[in-house]
Amino acid sequence: MRRRINPAQMLNRARDGMRVDLQIADSLADVDLKVVDPAHIEQCLNRVHDVVDLHPDSQVCIRICDEAESQYLNQTYRQRNHPTNVLSFSAQVDIPELVLLGDLAICWPVVEKEARTQNKTPGQHLMHLLVHGVLHLAGYDHEQAADAQHMEALEVKILHRLGIANPYCGQNAGL
Repeated sequence: MRRRINPAQMLNRARDGMRVDLQIADSLADVDLKVVDPAHIEQCLNRVHDVVDLHPDSQVCIRICDEAESQYLNQTYRQRNHPTNVLSFSAQVDIPELVLLGDLAICWPVVEKEARTQNKTPGQHLMHLLVHGVLHLAGYDHEQAADAQHMEALEVKILHRLGIANPYCGQNAGL
């Protein structure tokens, strides 16, 4: 049911001790590991860490899933019966030795489709979704207009540091 990146490609620790468990669903055996690259994910998480106050020993699980799994999770936890690009699940654990941020489920087929329609690469869109998802895990949301503006500004700042254009301008708009 799940496939972990082999140890040579596994992202174990980003800077300052942040731990990441990167998983790819077995059904996505054809995912290009040059795009879903642990080094790029590490760089992305480091840029989030530069901008947002995260505990240096934070842990996050990133699951690259297929449409069926995304739809199941979206239906089960959000009562929306369709796959979506990213779902974030904040950890509800209070154990002093563990600093669990939570889990991200990123639907690879949706990432590829959205990247095409937004005229960007799947890698660029993946980085945006990682930033967006980790910000959710850190407590940011976009339910109110002011909160959305603040969260988007953080995303733009972090993505700029990654060399990725503002996703909220022109054709790239929308998550």
